[in-house]
Order: sequence, then C-alpha cells, then structure tokens
Amino acid sequence: MVEVDHLVVEQGEVLAIIGPNGAGKSSLLLAVALLLKPARGSILFNGFKITNNSDTQYRRHLGLVLQEPLLLDTSVFENVAAGLRFRHTPRPEIQLRTETWLKRLGIEHLRQRPARKLSGGEAQRVSLARAFALQPDLLLLDEPFSALDAPTRLRLLDDLHDILSETDTTTLFITHDLKEASNLGDSMAVILNGKLHQCGTPDEIYSNPKDDDVRAFLGLAAN
Repeated sequence: MVEVDHLVVEQGEVLAIIGPNGAGKSSLLLAVALLLKPARGSILFNGFKITNNSDTQYRRHLGLVLQEPLLLDTSVFENVAAGLRFRHTPRPEIQLRTETWLKRLGIEHLRQRPARKLSGGEAQRVSLARAFALQPDLLLLDEPFSALDAPTRLRLLDDLHDILSETDTTTLFITHDLKEASNLGDSMAVILNGKLHQCGTPDEIYSNPKDDDVRAFLGLAAN
C-alpha cells in the first residue's frame, strides 16, 4: 500500500509518479482507477468526490494502459474499437476514431492482424490507441514501456510525448525510470517506501530534493 496525504493532477498536466520497484506506485494508480479501494481518504474528479453512486460515470472518463497489454483474441482493429463498442458509441464514430488512432500510433498496416501475433511494442501501441480512442479526460499509464527493448521503448516514448502535447491529455504516468519521468512529465511525484515524499517539476526536485531519501534515489550526493 501507499500513503498519500494530498496529490493533485491539473487539467492537461502529465504527472510522472516515480519511485523504485515495490514503492507503491502501481497501488496508487489502481486506487485512482478504482481497481483498489483506498483504506481512507477520497478521490476528487473535477472538484467532485467520487462515491459509490458516481464511480461508474467516473470510470467513463478514464483510459488505462498497463505494463502488460491486455488484448482480446481478435484483430488489431477490433481491439482498438473495443472500448468504443462497449460504450455504445455510434458505428460511424467508432470507425473514424479507430482509423484515426491506428494511423496516429503507426499501426494502420496491422489493422487486420490477430493480436496474438503482435510484437511487444506493437501490442503496446494497440493498447495506447484503444485508450486514446476513448478520448479520456484522465489517462492512466502503469509502466507501459518497462517490458520493451530500448529502441522500441525510445520510439514509443517519443511518439507518446508528441501525442500528449497535441491532445493536452491529463495523464498519470507510473515509472521507475528517471529519464522517462523527466522527458514525459510536466511534474513528478516521488514515492519511496510506500510514502509520497515530494512533488514538483523535474527541475525543482533535482535542484532542491526534500530529504536524503529523495536525494539518494535521484543519485545525488548527500549534503
């Protein structure tokens, strides 16, 4: 579990949640996604508290991409369209959005390929296309690059950076990689040993780490 007293993601912001493996980063993301019930406290979205009566509507505002792509045993096109079909989006809109994001993620040539025959990088691009096709108000990314080889990871990271800038999508991004956090995040939140230690821009955190634990995680010399 993870202890967070207060954490805010502003509209259009990319917040990178950074910390070592086992620090509690994914637990935080799962709680925000309502896949893990917080022991205490509240989640607010657009100023309103999420309750049992509003959680279904809240989930409709989310897009979620996990470390391991969760794809259906169908074609790439059907995987990207799946969330839209589930939400009963009109058929012409499904076609338009699916085609748009297949092209934007560079996988339009794979549209009829079975998902089981995709490489890891291709599968993750399908997952991202499916999430963006939903036009989420909040995109949740749980270490989406960690299982990829370095060249594939760098290309996908560059593409995602451009897409987030173009779409101004509010994003919560989990990673243990400091370079990923600095490159993608407008701001960072450092989680160590199950506790939120510091929030700020990458420059603020690197220039003024809050404590020795943050300093050590960043690889900076102790004062």
